Amino acid sequence: MTNERTVEMNVNGRDYSLRCEPRRLLSEALREDCRLTGTHVGCEQGSCGACTVIVDGRAQRSCLMLAVQADGSNIETIEGVGADSETGHPVQIAMHQAHGLQCGFCTAGIVMSLVHAHRNGISRQDVTKEVLNGHLCRCTGYVNIRQAIDAAWVELEDNK
Repeated sequence: MTNERTVEMNVNGRDYSLRCEPRRLLSEALREDCRLTGTHVGCEQGSCGACTVIVDGRAQRSCLMLAVQADGSNIETIEGVGADSETGHPVQIAMHQAHGLQCGFCTAGIVMSLVHAHRNGISRQDVTKEVLNGHLCRCTGYVNIRQAIDAAWVELEDNK
């Protein structure tokens, strides 16, 4: 006998109806059931931030949220950010141009948190403290990521 439940969610503008065990993590459902593998799982404890997605307008660690908790939610993953642009979201472009990534494992989560921060009015001065403190990058030392943030915020503010 199974305890599976139906979970309805909209991910990056597409409706999904999933059958999930109550203990299935949102990160697992996104990666395995929706086949959206850009959301990475690093620590499985919410410490590293690699699995960050936007759920109903809030940045959320998908490794700490059950899929059943996302029932009825609108979710945005890295695959959806900038999808309506030929070149990508300004944060993605800035990360690329400033070489704000090396292995790329943490990048999707950082980008998602930065997109969320900008949408919620976090200033360029506060974004490093507000966002990067919740992400672990083992490769870059954050210098280029900070440069990318500065460039992205200038671009985003200029295009308001």
